[in-house]
Amino acid sequence: MNTLTAQRLTGKVCIITGAAQGIGLATAIEFAMEGATVAVCDVRQAGVDQAVAQCQALGAHAAGWVVDVTQREMVDAMVQNALNQFGRIDVLVNNAGITQDARLQKMTLAQFDRVIDVNLRGVFHCAQAVSDAMVAQGSGVILNASSVVGIYGNFGQTNYAASKFGVIGFTKTWARELGPKGIRVNAVAPGFIETPILATMPAKVIDEMRDRVPLKRLGRAQDIAQVYAFLASDQAAYINGAVIEVSGGLTV
Repeated sequence: MNTLTAQRLTGKVCIITGAAQGIGLATAIEFAMEGATVAVCDVRQAGVDQAVAQCQALGAHAAGWVVDVTQREMVDAMVQNALNQFGRIDVLVNNAGITQDARLQKMTLAQFDRVIDVNLRGVFHCAQAVSDAMVAQGSGVILNASSVVGIYGNFGQTNYAASKFGVIGFTKTWARELGPKGIRVNAVAPGFIETPILATMPAKVIDEMRDRVPLKRLGRAQDIAQVYAFLASDQAAYINGAVIEVSGGLTV
C-alpha cells in the first residue's frame, strides 16, 4: 500500500518509542496510513532513518530521533524537538521494551534492573515528559504497552512481568490524574506476537505457543498497531484507564 487510505489520525502528532522494528514499526506505519504526523524514536539511527522513510513513502509527515528511554535528558530533548518542529503532541505510544528472561533463582540483578529500567522507568520518563504539553493543550492520548504476562505472569519472566504489571498501575493512575485535563490513558496487553524477539525462540516452543491460542495463530504486529490506532483516534473518545487484551483468546 502506498497511499493514505484512512484518516482517523489526520492532524495528530504522534510519538512512538521503539519504532524501528516489530510492533513499534508496524504502529508507525499504521499511524502514517491513518494520516498522522509520526515522530519515530529508537536506539538505532539506521532503524530510525528506515522507519521515517517508510512513513514518508506513505505520504505522511515524519521525523525521527535516537532516544534511549532510560536517559531522561534524551527523552526531554526529543519531546522539545517534536514540539519545536510540529507545535504540539497529541499521542504518545510507549512501546519501547526488552526482555531478559531467567528463573527467579537464576536471574541476575543486572537482568532485573535493566528490564525494569527500560520497561517501567522508560515509560514513566516519556509520559512525564509529554504531560505538560498535553495538559496545556487540554487534550492528548498516552498508550502504554503492557502484556498478557503483566496480567497473568509467566514462567521465567519475573522482571518482565513486574514491569508490565507496573505499566497497568501507571495506566490506571494516570487515567485518574489526567482524565480531568482531557487526556486519555490506556494500555494494550498483547499475547504471542510474531516479532524479532519471538524469532529467537526454538520452533518447537513457537508451535506450542500457537497451539495454546484459540485462533490457532500467532498475532501479527499489525494486529496490535490497529488497536493502538483506534485508541489514539477520536473513535475511542470515552475509553480511559482500560487495559485491552489482544491475544487471540489466549487467556480464555
